[in-house]
Amino acid sequence: MHGLYIFCDSRPSLSPLTDLRPSFALRTGAVTTKERLTTTLGLPLLGLQILDPLVARLASENHPEPINQPVQSNALHVNGRLALVSKDVLTLELGEGLIEEQSGDLLAAHLSPVDANLLQQGIQLKLSKTRICPSGALMNRPWHIRSFRDTCLSHDMAWFLNSTSEHMQDARMNPPPSTHAFGKHAVLYHSTSHISPTVIFDSTSGPIVIDARATIRPRALLIGPCYVGQDSIVLDLATIRPGTCIGPHCKVNGEVGGTIFQAFSNKAHDGYVGDSYIGEWVNLGAGTTTSNLLNTYSEVIAKVSPKGSHERTGQTFLGSIIGDHTKTAICTRLMTGTIIHTGSMIAATGGASGCIAPFSWMTDDGVRQFRLEKFIDVLKAAMARRAKTPSPDYLSRIKELHARSGTMSSS
Repeated sequence: MHGLYIFCDSRPSLSPLTDLRPSFALRTGAVTTKERLTTTLGLPLLGLQILDPLVARLASENHPEPINQPVQSNALHVNGRLALVSKDVLTLELGEGLIEEQSGDLLAAHLSPVDANLLQQGIQLKLSKTRICPSGALMNRPWHIRSFRDTCLSHDMAWFLNSTSEHMQDARMNPPPSTHAFGKHAVLYHSTSHISPTVIFDSTSGPIVIDARATIRPRALLIGPCYVGQDSIVLDLATIRPGTCIGPHCKVNGEVGGTIFQAFSNKAHDGYVGDSYIGEWVNLGAGTTTSNLLNTYSEVIAKVSPKGSHERTGQTFLGSIIGDHTKTAICTRLMTGTIIHTGSMIAATGGASGCIAPFSWMTDDGVRQFRLEKFIDVLKAAMARRAKTPSPDYLSRIKELHARSGTMSSS
């Protein structure tokens, strides 16, 4: 094999996670799936393949690899929904693919340039040989990000602790002497991070990693395994519980457990968020709290779309899946297994539950659609606070999603 390609096969059932990014760009643990696939397989990443042309243009803003360029050599192609890959895929013969049993979806294949370019066009491949993988290997529903979280985080922590990359050479293993640390696992922090005195690190159940330029404010408690990403801030008195992965440029406070923050999102005040996924540019108002466990202790049931059928999630602990650019008012309550699609505003005293359509403006008076012009004004203002400006392609995708949102209104 000459190298690696990662392909995104456009699954609407992963919405809202993939509304504004390809599947491989999801933070499925401490790092994104793309980062994990490349470091695990050890092959040079030759390119990315994305079926949706607008998502492909968006991806070009954040990914330096060639996107949808003609493939020139035999290479391994891996599905971006494969959050965790085994090195067994390196043994695939030319023309052989790995197929998920129930869905029939392709996980990985060793392809010639001819077949690779067919895959890039979304054409069904005629593989010379196949191996069958048990169901559940691919992310097919938004709550599957919770299913993969612990295994992915464990893998990522081992990579951070064992990595010899230039980035990790600037990391230190022993917590600053002004902090209080206990537990058998490592506390790894980058030399450019800022850790205040009186911070408490509890690594009894797993390691803790603080990435470059992250800030941990006084009297915060971090319980491993957990990860704080680059340029993020954990505020004073915060409690960060196991399974939490905070992506870059986030601000987090209150009690947070088992939650993934994609990037650029704020939870700057008290309130509990557990076993949830928080997209980008989300702002959770003071006191926003998620329920992550039913009073009956039974399996959580959820819906992919407002008009869709209820489905078993396989999870007993599941908070909320919150799409990009969502805002909640103070003291908002989010019920167990709530799915909030992109661009929603939740400001109802009764709380939110079920599946909320994209661009919903929810108050005690009911639910109406967020006006596109007003939404874009808010989006630009929020991004400007981080010195970011949405590109024309980004705004085009927002407009496309908004135009579609009328078909997803609540039943």
